[in-house]
Amino acid sequence: MRILVTGASGYVGYAVGRRLIADGHEVTGLVRRADRPLPRGVRPVIADLLDPFGLDSTLHETYDGVCHLAARTRVRESFTDPLGFFTANVQGTINLLGALPTVRPDGSPAPAPAVVYGSTAAVYGTPERQPVPETETPSPTSPYGASKLAAEQVIRFHARTGAIGAIVLRTFNVAGSVDGRPDPDETRLIPKALAVAAGRAPHLTINGDGAAVREYLHVDDLASAYARALEAARPGTDRVYNVGSGTGTSVREVIRTVEEVTGRPVPTRHDPPQPEPPLLVADCTAVRRDLGWRPERSGLSEMIADSWAALSPEAG
Repeated sequence: MRILVTGASGYVGYAVGRRLIADGHEVTGLVRRADRPLPRGVRPVIADLLDPFGLDSTLHETYDGVCHLAARTRVRESFTDPLGFFTANVQGTINLLGALPTVRPDGSPAPAPAVVYGSTAAVYGTPERQPVPETETPSPTSPYGASKLAAEQVIRFHARTGAIGAIVLRTFNVAGSVDGRPDPDETRLIPKALAVAAGRAPHLTINGDGAAVREYLHVDDLASAYARALEAARPGTDRVYNVGSGTGTSVREVIRTVEEVTGRPVPTRHDPPQPEPPLLVADCTAVRRDLGWRPERSGLSEMIADSWAALSPEAG
């Protein structure tokens, strides 16, 4: 398949492009700057999703599939810049869908591509049911979550015109490393705990008592879900799947595992609790049943160990 990956130099986008190349696909990575590293074999295309005219002039080829991963993702930052998040995540999606070629260079109609969209558990807000099923009514509590839900709806309604086939993958928390590339976002728990263990930060700040439970999925396992979804999407149809390990882990357990794996202390400081769900775990029954997908590398110790090896030369 000929596949376009947006956000191909990002943490998840890189892993997805790498997996697709390994599976034998022809992959184009859409990035905003020429100096961003891409997996070996991924052909770069320089464009900005917020420049529709530039997109139209850049995306000449037809694609069998699109993995749309370019987005702004920091929840707390979205509260200070909601317009920016909606512009990037919703308008960027609209511009991408509008720029996908509908005819081949010879003038014949192009087939409807499979579009796999990287969404988030943040669309659920504070769900009532745990583990969270896809049938839970979305009720985002942040501009980030609301913008991702709006982009989901754009993609799903567009699919119902027959222009594309769409699968939305709602991801919970991603960790681990491929090709020595750990998650660079130290606003997230595991990267920040590892930064403290490496001596790059004096302490880890915890909101509340550390009892909040989340789940973590290896980035390479997530990449394999994208590969499965590309094969499963059909023109004129749209589906939504949760993608996660289904195993909950408390903040305290994550810190303890980081200390065990690295052999170094992770000093902590406690701030008042934030209005966040005490438990957030995915029900992944549907994606396992329909796509035959299973996580293979998502044990907490393994995810932390390969992130640590990528982060710190001393860890080897």
